[in-house]
Amino acid sequence: MEAEKHLLSDAEMQQFIAQGYVQVQADFSGDFHAEVCRQIDAVLEAEGNPGNNIAPRVPAIAQVFAHPAVRGTLTSILGADYLMHPHRYCHLNSPGSDGQTWHKDDYIFDQNIRYHRCRWVMAFYYPQDVTPDMGPTGVMPGRQWYNGISSTDPEQATETELGLCGPAGTVSIVNFDSWHRATANRSNKRRYMLKYQFTRMAEPEAPTWNNEVPHWQPLDGDPHPELSQHVWDWLCGRSAASNGSASWEDLSADSETARLQATYSLGGDQVEGLIEDMRSQAQNQVETNLAHSPTNPQGGNPGEVGPVHALAALGADALDGLLDAAQQGPWSGRAAAMGALATMGKEAAAAVPVLQGALSDDTMWVRRNAAEALGTIGPAAVSTAPALAHAIGDEVELVRRNAVFSLSKMAPPDDELVPLVARALADPNRYTRYYASTALRKIGTAQARRALVEALEPARWCAVTSSSTNY
Repeated sequence: MEAEKHLLSDAEMQQFIAQGYVQVQADFSGDFHAEVCRQIDAVLEAEGNPGNNIAPRVPAIAQVFAHPAVRGTLTSILGADYLMHPHRYCHLNSPGSDGQTWHKDDYIFDQNIRYHRCRWVMAFYYPQDVTPDMGPTGVMPGRQWYNGISSTDPEQATETELGLCGPAGTVSIVNFDSWHRATANRSNKRRYMLKYQFTRMAEPEAPTWNNEVPHWQPLDGDPHPELSQHVWDWLCGRSAASNGSASWEDLSADSETARLQATYSLGGDQVEGLIEDMRSQAQNQVETNLAHSPTNPQGGNPGEVGPVHALAALGADALDGLLDAAQQGPWSGRAAAMGALATMGKEAAAAVPVLQGALSDDTMWVRRNAAEALGTIGPAAVSTAPALAHAIGDEVELVRRNAVFSLSKMAPPDDELVPLVARALADPNRYTRYYASTALRKIGTAQARRALVEALEPARWCAVTSSSTNY
């Protein structure tokens, strides 16, 4: 296919991993992007910002994300079967604006642990030329791994800021966890940025970019070569070997840089200490992790503690300890163990029975994280599809959403699942409904297609209906 001609090179993948962004061009001919701008102008001026419905109101935007250069980049990072999430937004940066403070985006109101393995990206599309004075989106290169920065106030922050400028048609593919902001618009022009989100649907088995170099090549100035190599190896479908030079106590260093370096420099003999530290931190930091912050504006996940990343990086060496931690002790430690198994992905296949049992846990955070973990394990967890389908009826929206999302990653052609999945097409949450439609599409039987069509027919959106043309 045409997108295969636009897969990233090794050097471009290295930049994305270490710096957290890569830019490509949707180089349509003529005035394609100018027409997109004109349509956005008309919609926003007549109706206000339509939020998620910017896609059907300006259908040409879909062509940008179907452009071979954009598809090739997304395939390189997320695999060929990546999913476009339905959350999108047209950001208008008006002339004279002072810009935003530094922040990270939430995972579409789902309180994920911010894993270091790249399963989500954001895409920023400019339909007009954007120069530094027009308030481009600013990012902090190489800081996507950090939960803290010197200051969220741009005037006080000491980290390097990069304005993602470019001609019309520029699409910046950005690590989902990047610190970013709209910068001040000092021009007399409107600056539009269309933000879309994409997610991986299967764990990597082999490189999906133009890979010619078998091993990670250290980059000058990369403060986290061990972390970068770990992500590279994971994207190549293999486990990274640790040099074992650090101790679990190093994860308590004052510097977040030092903690990140230690996370990927541990050996299997550190598992016992890491497990105890994970349980202790999870219990002591529950209120802090759940609080709203610039890192997690909607609140975070109680399993977001440093040892989770270290244990996941150790893979099979940590599995027995995590299985034990997942089944006993306070709920916060069990939720953190589920989080480690979730980021471990297919290496955690032996945990499937424990994770399935946890779908019935009394604590919703344990249920939520277990449901997510089954999805990252993927096909090896397909036996849990009926249990996930039943979990779609959970009273807590975060559990329902993760259950149906995980089911959509493994959906077998089983008609017995269809009625359980189809009920989520009426869920109060729009994103749970979307994952249900994805799951039914993936199940793919005649009954699944019929359930999907029957739900979508009365919900059809007309792209030309507006307040000025109702009929």
